[in-house]
Amino acid sequence: MELFSFYNVENLFLPDPKPVHKLDPTKSGLRNWDERRYKNKLFKISHVFQLMKEENGVLPFIIGLSEVSGRKVLEDLVEMEPFNSEYGIVHYNSMDERKVDVAMLYDKNKVEVIDSETITFFFEINYKNTGNYDTTRDVLFSKIKYKGEIINVFIAHLPSKREKDINKPKRAFILNEVRQRIMKIVDADKEHVILCGDFNENPDDENLVQILYDNDHEKVLMNPFQELFSTRNYSTFHYKSGLLYDQIMMSRSLLDNRTLAFQEARVFNSDKLSSRTRNFEGRPFRTYVGTRYLGGYSDHFPVFVRFKSLS
Repeated sequence: MELFSFYNVENLFLPDPKPVHKLDPTKSGLRNWDERRYKNKLFKISHVFQLMKEENGVLPFIIGLSEVSGRKVLEDLVEMEPFNSEYGIVHYNSMDERKVDVAMLYDKNKVEVIDSETITFFFEINYKNTGNYDTTRDVLFSKIKYKGEIINVFIAHLPSKREKDINKPKRAFILNEVRQRIMKIVDADKEHVILCGDFNENPDDENLVQILYDNDHEKVLMNPFQELFSTRNYSTFHYKSGLLYDQIMMSRSLLDNRTLAFQEARVFNSDKLSSRTRNFEGRPFRTYVGTRYLGGYSDHFPVFVRFKSLS
């Protein structure tokens, strides 16, 4: 058996240097983000994967992460148990205004990274002909080899829903670009694809339904999180609404593959990762709520898919 996981870890920043003046803005944007809180955050994230291993018997062979700021936080993370420096890192700094990126961790004993690159997006700002560009988080692409088979992995964290969802066209544009790349890989190269991320859309939203089909309306990708969402499984919440923004999709070639065959998808909403207060029971135990420090894990639950490893 093998696991493939994705986790939005909620603002994993290095500790802020002490401000010269009390009201100076911090690099992280967080309040009192010091060494102690940073170490606690790393422990919490590593603990999530320890719990996942205890429940499933294995650690994920690949982990997609979002909201990580820089390579150093990833280096600090993989040194800890249960990773014990056995995991490699694929990460590039993006031009995101908040300086948070996506990344991939992989079990070096099982996975060989053949190639990796970022897919970067610039959006022109048509405001008083300024000629400025708006940037967003990159999509991370990695071509890996697992037991002799090639898997193309895309990891995304799409622009958020805010201000009457002005970012919806950006999400549509990014997903269309990713879709075109995926269709080429599946049609021309006949290779496996896994697309994961925080899409800031639910599995039944139009953009995420369209990406599953090629230009002839043939289904090329499957999204097991559609069924989870229909049965009210959620990875994050906004006010009273449950959301399943965190998803893992894959090419249909992984349904009955001899090396990796899809079994099931899960939201890893263990009680240990859930809120301690009755009003927010069943929701993720967050690190911050606004400026108030809670000391929890993240405002998202991790998600994973389980594969049967046949060879």
